[in-house]
Amino acid sequence: MAARGPGRVSVLLPTYNERDNLPLVVWLLVRTFNDSGIDFEIIIIDDGSPDGTQEVAQQLEKIYGSDKILLRPRARKLGLGTAYIHGMKYATGNFIVIMDADLSHHPKFIPEFIRKQKEGNFDIVSGTRYKGNGGVYGWDLKRKLISRGANFLTQVLLRPGASDLTGSFRLYRKEVLEKLIERCVSKGYVFQMEMIVRARQLGFTIGEVPISFVDRVYGESKLGGNEIVSFLKGLLTLFATT
Repeated sequence: MAARGPGRVSVLLPTYNERDNLPLVVWLLVRTFNDSGIDFEIIIIDDGSPDGTQEVAQQLEKIYGSDKILLRPRARKLGLGTAYIHGMKYATGNFIVIMDADLSHHPKFIPEFIRKQKEGNFDIVSGTRYKGNGGVYGWDLKRKLISRGANFLTQVLLRPGASDLTGSFRLYRKEVLEKLIERCVSKGYVFQMEMIVRARQLGFTIGEVPISFVDRVYGESKLGGNEIVSFLKGLLTLFATT
């Protein structure tokens, strides 16, 4: 499979109140895939956004075609893991990209993920902010410390063999993502970390590509005090059960 290239790539874009960001992230994705000659589809999983995100997604479907943009909404916010499960039902690609819709993740890194996958025939390629020329832009010191601290704690307790556990910009083989989601029990911020820990447990291979992460331009960050508490609980649960 690696020698023939990725075939079709399905991008899963969970959204909640992203009407300002969605047109730009979709435009960047379409341009990146077209410039790279990669076949693609973008599946937008909107969780009942009250700000008109779904109406924007419907317009994008008309502009780019329903073979490239698929709006597959849900009635309300039901969590990231279930959003991916929902999106995967409609994905026709051999590989799946998961990323945020808030412009934190630049689509320009996706061709690099695909090159890396081919190079090592990896099951997962993860974007890392903590290696090579990767980095974070637009965060205050508190946010950087929380992220670094979470990552450090995870490295010490779980030894996962990947440098960025809480990032959510990754390329998966479709069947690998399906297996991992079946096993994962976490919600929210800790979910991405559990995916990597479970991948190591199951013997899947992980490659890494340094990325620049840029804080969201429009809208509010979803990371609050409750997310930090649930992250710590989730980390301890994983430590006790893996």
